Amino acid sequence: MGKTENLFSREAIDKIKEIADHTRTCMFCTKLDAQPFSTAPMATQKVEDDGSIWFFSTKDSDRNADLQRKPEAQIIYSSQDKEEYLSLYGDAVVMYDRQKVEELWSPMSKVWFQEGPTDPNLSLIHFKPRQGYYWDTQHGKVVAFAKMAASVVVGKTMDDGVQGKVNP
Repeated sequence: MGKTENLFSREAIDKIKEIADHTRTCMFCTKLDAQPFSTAPMATQKVEDDGSIWFFSTKDSDRNADLQRKPEAQIIYSSQDKEEYLSLYGDAVVMYDRQKVEELWSPMSKVWFQEGPTDPNLSLIHFKPRQGYYWDTQHGKVVAFAKMAASVVVGKTMDDGVQGKVNP
């Protein structure tokens, strides 16, 4: 089952940045106390030096309404090509800050917001993680797969994965 390495402060933030920057898209979950909770794919715009994460969202989305009622959210990143995963729990605030939108804007954002950074239906979500958990392989997918295949043949676990809590 690999080894456990809990990460705190700078190391935790670096792990968040590494996985979120590489994966880019997460499942953003709200209404965490409901069954089923609400979830939608969201594109990461930026991970700040404090580990907080920015997203663009439509003003009239269910997600924004959910967060205005209760700011708790869970975001889940899954990168199968690198075999790394991250689940973060924290608080998310819906904001309307044109200067921040301009800073985060990229040409790809126009896919969802046709009028550009001044689109009247564009809002920001600022997610601040409280805690989380990560899983990754130390040597990437190819080596991990080879070790899994070898472990089946020799009958011995050869997991080089690492996992642990992240507490920014």
